[in-house]
Amino acid sequence: MNIEGKVAIVGAPSTGKSTIFNRFIQERRSIVSEEYGITRDRLYAKCEWLNHEFMLIDTGGLEIKNVPFSKEIRAQVELAVDEADVIVFLVNGQTGVTPNDRAVAKYLHQAVDKKIILACNKIDNIEMKSNIYDFFSLGFGEPLAVSGVHGIGIGDLLDKIVSVLPAKKIEVNEGEKTFCFIGRPNVGKSSLTNAILGESRVIVSNIPGTTRDSIDTPFVRGGNKYVCVDTAGLKKRGKIYEAIDKYAAMRAFDAVMRAEVVVLVIDGSQGVIEQDRHVVSIATENDKPVIIVVNKWDLHSHEQDAQKKFEEELRTYFKFLDYSPVIFTSALKKPNLNLLFKYIDKCYEDFNTRVQTSILNQVLLDAQIMNEAPDFNGGRVKINYASQVKACPPTFVLFVNNPKFMHFSYERYLDNVIRKTFHLENTPLKILCRKKSKGGAKL
Repeated sequence: MNIEGKVAIVGAPSTGKSTIFNRFIQERRSIVSEEYGITRDRLYAKCEWLNHEFMLIDTGGLEIKNVPFSKEIRAQVELAVDEADVIVFLVNGQTGVTPNDRAVAKYLHQAVDKKIILACNKIDNIEMKSNIYDFFSLGFGEPLAVSGVHGIGIGDLLDKIVSVLPAKKIEVNEGEKTFCFIGRPNVGKSSLTNAILGESRVIVSNIPGTTRDSIDTPFVRGGNKYVCVDTAGLKKRGKIYEAIDKYAAMRAFDAVMRAEVVVLVIDGSQGVIEQDRHVVSIATENDKPVIIVVNKWDLHSHEQDAQKKFEEELRTYFKFLDYSPVIFTSALKKPNLNLLFKYIDKCYEDFNTRVQTSILNQVLLDAQIMNEAPDFNGGRVKINYASQVKACPPTFVLFVNNPKFMHFSYERYLDNVIRKTFHLENTPLKILCRKKSKGGAKL
C-alpha cells in the first residue's frame, strides 16, 4: 500500500462537504441532499491524484446550536481532525461568513501541527469569485474558490492537498500475510490472539475495552510468515468521547488499512447485534476480504443444527459479505484454529490475484453467449473488451457500448462467472464499466 496520509473535510452544515468528497473520489458514496445536516458519521475513501494516493474523510457539519446529534457529530469530527494530516476547511461562498464558520475556525486554530486549507465552495461562476474575500477574516490565508457541483477549481484544490501531504506512507511488510482482528469490546479478540500465538502476548480481561492500542505480532506458522494485529474494541459511533477511546479507534482503522485480511470477531454467546455491522463497515468500505469468526461458541446453547441456524442468521444480517467464510471457535478450547489459517491464506491469495487479459476476455465472451444481457435503460449492454487494472482487491474494467445499459443483475452474473472461473471465492471484487472509445478493441 502507498497511502500518503489522511485528509479530512471539515466545516459547518450545508457547505457542500459531501459533494466535494464525491467529486474527489469520482463516485457517489457520500449522501448528498438539500436536507440540512444530512451527514453525521465519518466516511472514508481512497483518493488518487497525480500518482498520489491518500485517505479522504467526510464529516458532519459543526454548529453552535445544540441540535439533535450535535454532540455525536462533534465527537466524530474531532476524531477525524485528530487523525488527519491535512484539513480542508470548507465554507459556503453564497452565504458569506456565518457564526458557525467562525466557531469552526476557532476550533481549527487549536489544531496543532495540522495543515489547513481554506476552500470556498459554491463559487459557480466567475461573477461570484469576489465572494471569497470575506473569508480572509477567518485567519487561514487566501481561500481557494471551488464548485463541487460544477467541478470548478477541484484540480487546484487537489494540487494544493498533495503539495502539503506529509512524506509518510502506510507500508505492508513484504513476504508477510498481515491480518487483524476487529470487533466490538469484549468479544474475545485478545484471547484469540493469545490462542493462535500460544502465549499471553496481550492483556485479557472481562472488562470491556481492556485493549487500547493496536498490537502487531509477527510469527511463523507452517512455514508461512504472518503479522497478527489485535485492535481495540470499537464502540458505537457517537459514543467515542474519551480521548483514549478516540485514539484506540484511530489505531484500529489504521490496522485495517495495513491488513490484507480482516477477521471480524462476534460473540457467539450473545448473537449478532447492529454494532457488529458498524464495526465491519470499516473493512467493507475499504474493500478488504473479511473472515467472520464466531468466538465463545462453547458458551452457546447447542441445540440441534445450532451452527447452521447461526450461520443463516449471519448471512441474512451480512448480505454484503456473501463471499466471507464463517468459522465457529472458542479462544478457550481452541477448535478450528487451523481452519482459520486456511481461510487467511485463501483470502490473501484471492485478494492478490491477477488474471491474464486474454483469458478474462474469452471467459466474458463465453458468458455473454451463454446468457445474453437484458434490455435496460433503452438498450442492451455489449462488452467489447475487459482488463484487470489492479489487485487488492481484483478490479476489472469493462469497456462497453453504454454503461447505462448494465443492469445490476447482469453485473452480478458476471461477478459470479469471474469468481467461479478464477476461484476468487473469498475476496471482494470490483467491476467498473467504461464507454468504449471509437475503434477500440473487441472481444
